[in-house]
Amino acid sequence: MNKFITVQQAVDKIHDGMTIMVGGFLGVGTPESIIDGLVAKGVKNLTLISNDTAYVNKGVGKMIVNHQIKKLIVSHIGTNEETINQMNSGELEVEFSPQGTLAERIRSGGAGLGGVLTQTGLGTVVEKGKEKVTVDGKEYLLEKPLHADVALIGANISDEDGNLIYKGTSQNFCPLMATAADLVIVEPQEVVKTGTLAHEAIRTQAILVDYIVKK
Repeated sequence: MNKFITVQQAVDKIHDGMTIMVGGFLGVGTPESIIDGLVAKGVKNLTLISNDTAYVNKGVGKMIVNHQIKKLIVSHIGTNEETINQMNSGELEVEFSPQGTLAERIRSGGAGLGGVLTQTGLGTVVEKGKEKVTVDGKEYLLEKPLHADVALIGANISDEDGNLIYKGTSQNFCPLMATAADLVIVEPQEVVKTGTLAHEAIRTQAILVDYIVKK
C-alpha cells in the first residue's frame, strides 16, 4: 500500500470542528509543513490536544494566533502570550492537564483503557468536576482517556511503510499520539527504503501510520 501523500492532501483531511492531536514539545517534533498548511486553509473550531502551544511563530502556536482553536487540552501555555490572551478573554477554552497525566490519558486512549488513577492534582483546581476513586484507603482522581480524529506527528526517519524513528527529545508525545487517533499522519524529515531500519530502533510501527507526507 502506498501511503505517500502531499502536504495539501494531508491538510484536506482536516475539517472544521475536528479533534486533533499534534506532537511536539515547544515545536520540536511538530510537523511544521502540515501546520503551515492548516493555517493557510483556515480550518477552525478545532479541539487541540498537545503538550503546549509552542510560540506565536512556531508549531501549533501559529494556529492559536490564527484563531483556529476552540478548545485546548494542554500541560502548559506559558511560552505563547497569544494563548494566554485568548484564554483570559474567554475566546479559548483551556483544559490544563499535568504533563505526566496528559501522557497517561493519551496512552489510555490508545490502549482502550477507561482512564488512569492519579493523586496528581488532588486539592488543586485540576480536580474540579472530576470523579474521585478510593483504592486501599487512598484517594485518586480518575483522569479520562483522550482520543482524536486525527494525529499529526513528526519523525526524523520513516521507511516507505511508515515505521518511524525519532531522535532525542523529538520523540516526546508522538509515539503515544500515534496510538490514540482514528487517522495518523506523519511528516518525516527523511524517508528510507523499507528494511533498512534497525528493528530495535523503531518506536512507532507502520501498522499505526495511515499516511506519510513526502515533501
